Amino acid sequence: MDNPIVHFEILGHEGPSLIGFYRDLFGWELRDVPMNGYHSYAFLPSPDEGIGGGVGQLEPSDQGFVTIYVEVHDPQSILDQAVRGGAQVVLPVTEIPGVGDIARFRDPQGNVVGLVRSIAD
Repeated sequence: MDNPIVHFEILGHEGPSLIGFYRDLFGWELRDVPMNGYHSYAFLPSPDEGIGGGVGQLEPSDQGFVTIYVEVHDPQSILDQAVRGGAQVVLPVTEIPGVGDIARFRDPQGNVVGLVRSIAD
């Protein structure tokens, strides 16, 4: 499949308690990792079934959200296309060392969608 969903994030204001909630609820083996821009962040490696993701804490002024990340070959091109279609950029293309490039946009209905180009791409 072209452009598969490869990652998810669940972000809120109380990172450690949110991480604990999902660890307890689903038995996820979330691993605490330092992540620029987050007070706390835990990563769920890709399981045998489904996709991996992360749970973390936003800045107090940011609204919590759940988002999916779609693997693309050219995040900037897709971001530009989304904007032409009425989306707004939430996060411009940003390099995450050791991961690749990510970006986020808010679609015309208000949903946040992430884009990722992994290093292996």
